Amino acid sequence: MDFIDFTFLDFLDITLVGVLLYYVYKLLKGTVAINIFIGISIVFLIYKITQVLKMEMLSGILEVLVGGGAIAILIIFHPELRKFLLMLGSANISSKRSFIKQLKFLKTEITSEVDAESIVTACSHLSKTKTGALIVMERNNSLDFVKQNGDLMNAEINVPLLESIFFKNSPLHDGATILKDNTIIATRVVLPLSEKQLPSRFGLRHRAAIGITERTDCICILVSEETGKISLIKDGEFELFETEQDLLEKIKGYHS
Repeated sequence: MDFIDFTFLDFLDITLVGVLLYYVYKLLKGTVAINIFIGISIVFLIYKITQVLKMEMLSGILEVLVGGGAIAILIIFHPELRKFLLMLGSANISSKRSFIKQLKFLKTEITSEVDAESIVTACSHLSKTKTGALIVMERNNSLDFVKQNGDLMNAEINVPLLESIFFKNSPLHDGATILKDNTIIATRVVLPLSEKQLPSRFGLRHRAAIGITERTDCICILVSEETGKISLIKDGEFELFETEQDLLEKIKGYHS
């Protein structure tokens, strides 16, 4: 009885494909594109099965579909491909750190100092008065492509300044505020909106926070104007916080 000649390279090939599919799924999860991706995957799987079974007629038909699907994929998944390339581009190959550690979709590593205590304290004060706020913390991916549409600022982070920015009568409160390291670099920034199907209770702030974290590796801190609850958003996913300490530890964890 013959056994399949399974080598280490075969194992590596399967592992890499599995990792790739996992992160493709993470990119598409929660979007309409996930259904298209599943459909394409099913067609490709059937195509491979027909090849193994030597079903030449059906295999030939599917080969035409698969062969012409590359262009369709580029068109359909343009936003997702852009995000994937941003992930790759965020890796600084010339850095002293290893290339693998720099890949954002394998591990996120940041070394800048940030005044997390001031951010959390300001958000806590805003939460108590149900003052809406959206703070974007830049990490490895540059946010220059969005900050230019806001009001540029170069001010050190502190509690009174953050509170005054989001004060309801302040001319700067509308839109997002972008932080980089320990500096407020832009206010009143308009962020790209997510195309996900979100619950009706989510407003434009939520959709904007999800949208920018889908496209870059930044993290967003959102204070709800309706409930006063504080959320942290990363990779398009929400996490609510009941205590200041939990939020503080989470922010420091992303900037350690």
